[in-house]
Amino acid sequence: MAVQPDAQIMSLDPYAVPSRRGFIATSLMAGFTVAAGPVQAQTAILTPADGLTAGEVKVPAAGGEIPAYRAMPAAGGPFPVVLVVEEIFGVHEYIKDTCRRLAQLGYMAVAPELYARVADPKTLTTVQAGVQAAGKLADSQVMADLDASAAWAKASGKGNTAKLAITGFCWGGRIVWLYAAHNPKLGAGVAWYGRLAGQTNALQTKYPLELAAQIKAPVLGLYGEADQGIPMTDVNKMREALKAAKSKSMIVSYPGAPHAFHADYRPSYRRDAAEDGWKRLQAWLVGHKVA
Repeated sequence: MAVQPDAQIMSLDPYAVPSRRGFIATSLMAGFTVAAGPVQAQTAILTPADGLTAGEVKVPAAGGEIPAYRAMPAAGGPFPVVLVVEEIFGVHEYIKDTCRRLAQLGYMAVAPELYARVADPKTLTTVQAGVQAAGKLADSQVMADLDASAAWAKASGKGNTAKLAITGFCWGGRIVWLYAAHNPKLGAGVAWYGRLAGQTNALQTKYPLELAAQIKAPVLGLYGEADQGIPMTDVNKMREALKAAKSKSMIVSYPGAPHAFHADYRPSYRRDAAEDGWKRLQAWLVGHKVA
């Protein structure tokens, strides 16, 4: 069954609020990102919004409002909340679909467009453009905007942030580790192939390897052993750092899996690793009482 267009869903959404000027991105992109290349139609998963309230909302934050995608069961609540952090490409159809998958499991999933302050993802047509946009984002601002998203979920009356989790992919995977070190109220996190080490600067001041001892919530890291951008030496160092810190976090790695193995719309998709990772995500959240 085809997914309902955002515009149709939003017209029924009592939680949507008018947008204010001040951010570069004031709405979400439609469809899949062009930056990642042609969509692999044979593997791209399209989760229906049947039984859900799903669509674009506006999250009040410092300086204005952040466009975000929110999906949750249409009836009941309040629901446990999962913050969903985008890839380098922004909140496009794949990230929205991930929100719907979580909503079908009984969560309120919220994916804020964290690029909104520095770029309009609809204009980022290459990977390099996405990297440059991400480089303009201060980690501290990202943490604050995720806090604002959690606060919005609670204020809506539909989100139970006493049961708060976060998951993210690629660029968002690194953010998951950082947020687990930032928010003492976080229940659990799942980081999909987020970078663990790298060059720091005035905006990106720490990487997960430097924060292992400060992580406050258990994080499940999911990594591909054939990832060309995240060497297994870094993954193993993170394992050792978590062990030394006596952290409840853990890392699972998949032999032969490349970067972005969960991205079902891209050639990098590896069904076995993606499906196993998704099962582990569900078990991780339930096991840490975020369900």
